[in-house]
Amino acid sequence: MWMEEFFKSVTFEDFLIRPHHGMLDSRKDANLTMQFSRRISIKTPIVGANMDTVTGENMMKALSLNGCFGFIHRNCSIEKEARQVAAVKRQQSFIVANPLAVGKNMPIKEAKRIVKIEKVSGLLVEESPGSGILAGILSRRDFPRDNDEKLVSEFMTPFDRLVTAKEGVSLEEAERVMYEIRKEKLPIIDENGKIRGLVTMKDLEKSKHFPYSSIDSRGRLLVGATIGATGDFMERAAAIIEAEADCVLIDIAHGDSEVMRKAVESFKAKFPNTELVCGNVGTRDGARFLADLGADAVKVGIGPGHGCRTRIETGVGVPQMQAIREAYLGVDGRVPIIADGGIEDDGEIAKAIFCGADTVMLGSMIAGTDESPGVISINPATKKQVKKYRGMTSPDAVLDRNDWENPSEILESSPAQEGQPLEIDYVGSVVPIIKRIREHLQSTVSYTGQRTLSLVHKLAVASPYDYFINKLTEAAQKESFDR
Repeated sequence: MWMEEFFKSVTFEDFLIRPHHGMLDSRKDANLTMQFSRRISIKTPIVGANMDTVTGENMMKALSLNGCFGFIHRNCSIEKEARQVAAVKRQQSFIVANPLAVGKNMPIKEAKRIVKIEKVSGLLVEESPGSGILAGILSRRDFPRDNDEKLVSEFMTPFDRLVTAKEGVSLEEAERVMYEIRKEKLPIIDENGKIRGLVTMKDLEKSKHFPYSSIDSRGRLLVGATIGATGDFMERAAAIIEAEADCVLIDIAHGDSEVMRKAVESFKAKFPNTELVCGNVGTRDGARFLADLGADAVKVGIGPGHGCRTRIETGVGVPQMQAIREAYLGVDGRVPIIADGGIEDDGEIAKAIFCGADTVMLGSMIAGTDESPGVISINPATKKQVKKYRGMTSPDAVLDRNDWENPSEILESSPAQEGQPLEIDYVGSVVPIIKRIREHLQSTVSYTGQRTLSLVHKLAVASPYDYFINKLTEAAQKESFDR
């Protein structure tokens, strides 16, 4: 038997997690870092759903700043999606990629004008304009009170008195060097002395305010973006990769398909070095199929989400805990699993991870926040503040990505709509929600007698009988979940 009876035909409310002897002095010491994809790890195992009422530019920034990940939706033009990716990458960095630089033969008065206009505290100096070869640094306090006609070279700190760093320097190393030399700027150069960036103490301090941030090697926020599997999907992929997306999601309703095979093969042929997530699937064979194609993570879930009517309209689906377990066994540890859909309470995130998922994708739990796309409205019946939430195949979502002049014709020519629109209570910022989830997951780790979520995951997937109590009776479910 390839899958335990334990996980057949079950979902989250059929389980409780068994407590073990605690090892932590404080739950806050629990480490939640998990592998999101082959080459990306995140410090909070939460992923924002690629839905147009969940993850846009603002949500992507908030998620990455707080240690999570997400995928900007594709229910917009290629240009708009690429602009959102680029905007997230510009949000934060401890390395300034293209720092201001002036030629060493520039008059001081012109350098003063640039500093005033750009509102910076100093400038890198090049050997000649546009050469990119570092000659020195000119800070505001180097400026003479007069002699504005003299040249920058007479007042700058020359190259032979500078401390520099090589490309790839870490935040920690840059901070150590800058404290040692007591300088607020650290130029980054290559082996030929060419300027490749600049680290400033101001940007370092900003980065330290978000210790869990999901960032790249330059300290910029990680960002994911979504494409389909037909039509202009390769053009969309090229645009978001040029905008520096760190990971691309090919998202279609039925990922275990020849449509997906063709799309992945085309993508991998053109963008072999870009991290690729594929979904959705709900079976062992489907997950194995995507892993064999070369997916760097597999997204799992057929119809468990609040905005999805697939199971109702088609009768197709797999209970989500079973689907996660099947997928885990299907990929045999080769790639991470993203559990997508069906999560209603924080404790279910831990159950999904202990069952086989590495991270969990959230939609409705974070859709009612300030950072999600859309506007706050008032429900006329309840008088509550609400935001719109919808499945991506709901009729209004289909119309939003098409021409509104002939809505009936568009809906008739589109595939059957298996999504539905809902209203979600407005709950304020997503940041407290992420904090709450983090703290609850840390408590779960402490209850299970380990120090890291990744270790509990490893132990629980190998020996689920030691970590789960399953198939709760109706009385046990009531005792556990009815409040």
